[in-house]
Amino acid sequence: MSSTPGPGRRFTASLSAGNIGVAVGLGLVAAVVFSPIFVSFPVLLGRTLLVAMLMLLTFVAAQHLPEHRLPRWLPRWLFTLVAVALAAPLGTFVVYLGALGGDLAAFMRSERHLMGFVLIACAGLVLGLIVTLTALVREREARARSQALEFELERSRLERQALDARLALLTAQIEPHFLFNTLANVQALVESGSPRAAPVLQSLIAYLRAAMPRLHEGEATIGRELALVRAYLELMAMRMPDRLRHTLATDAALHPEPFPSMALLTLVENAVRHGADPAEHGADIEVGTRRDSSSGALHLWVSDTGPGLGEHAAPGTGLANLRERLAGQYGARAELRLTENRPHGLRAEIVVQPAGASR
Repeated sequence: MSSTPGPGRRFTASLSAGNIGVAVGLGLVAAVVFSPIFVSFPVLLGRTLLVAMLMLLTFVAAQHLPEHRLPRWLPRWLFTLVAVALAAPLGTFVVYLGALGGDLAAFMRSERHLMGFVLIACAGLVLGLIVTLTALVREREARARSQALEFELERSRLERQALDARLALLTAQIEPHFLFNTLANVQALVESGSPRAAPVLQSLIAYLRAAMPRLHEGEATIGRELALVRAYLELMAMRMPDRLRHTLATDAALHPEPFPSMALLTLVENAVRHGADPAEHGADIEVGTRRDSSSGALHLWVSDTGPGLGEHAAPGTGLANLRERLAGQYGARAELRLTENRPHGLRAEIVVQPAGASR
């Protein structure tokens, strides 16, 4: 069932208090201007008000005439101007003829009535055209603003769709990146004949069973992300038990907070590959979360005691995609900071400012 109002309802809606007020005001102005010439001001006021209302009805009717009834060569704005211009003398003639009881001969013989007709008709023509042109310009401006708003809304909708598609693409790039690296680690253990290959593979299977359903969940949270991080670090610790040590210093109150899936896991994987793997004695990895009590900013970090920033100088696909995902979800409120640990190591920290905060 269509919710679009019919022509009659649109016509009635256009006879607003503002439009009627303008018509009454014009009729009153014309009556005041011509009052020294006419004998009776109430009669003059009645005639000017009637002419003004007839011109208002003509204007509204011309604006709401169905498009198929207009000649193709005649634009609506010109049709409206012509209709209002004709309504001024015709409306005045009808008012005067009605006042004389329809006696056309009496009207033609009376110089006083003819002069009143000419004055009121000319005043209605001039004032009516001025007001009509003003209304048409304002209507065109309002229509242009409405179209601009519609275009802006459509552009925002398309931008959101493009952003969602890009975030989905980035996530799809990150997931295989993580999985293939993990499988490569298992392959290295198998090829070297390490007795730890079977336990690590079992841990990987258990991890994938827990992680895979979460990778595509719409509502990712910090708590779910930390669960993946913990499982991944336990898996990596089995691969190099004497070289990888990890701790989680997290705030349980932040677990329900929404957070991009696999964002923190990307930093942890980076710390293992570039921090623990290259270091002769391995590395300590710390994962932490906290909320700044003064600014309300959210801090999530991964710190390692590996070789340091030199090894991380050329970030790979994981960090590049992570920066894009953060920008896509949080805009300028989020940033990824890479700083050196002393005496050695790297700290990667995601800082998300609260909505509405200025940086």
